[in-house]
Amino acid sequence: MKIQIDHINSRRRERGLATFFYIALLGIMVILAAANVRMVLQVGDEEKLIEQKQFQRLNAQTNVVANIESSAAPESK
Repeated sequence: MKIQIDHINSRRRERGLATFFYIALLGIMVILAAANVRMVLQVGDEEKLIEQKQFQRLNAQTNVVANIESSAAPESK
C-alpha cells in the first residue's frame, strides 16, 4: 500500500509541475507578443519620420530646380 500512495503523490507533483511550466510558457509568449507589437509601432513611427524628411528634401530640390529654370529662361516681352 505504501508504494501506491507514493505513486499517486508523485503524479500529483508532476501535474503541478507541468501546469507551472505551461503557465510560465504562456507568460513568456505574452511578453514576446507585447514586445513585438511595441517594436512594430516604433518602426511605423520611424517610417513616417523618414517619409516626412524625404518629402522635405524632394520639395527643396524641386524648388531649387524650378528657381534655376525660371532664372535661366529668357524673359520674353
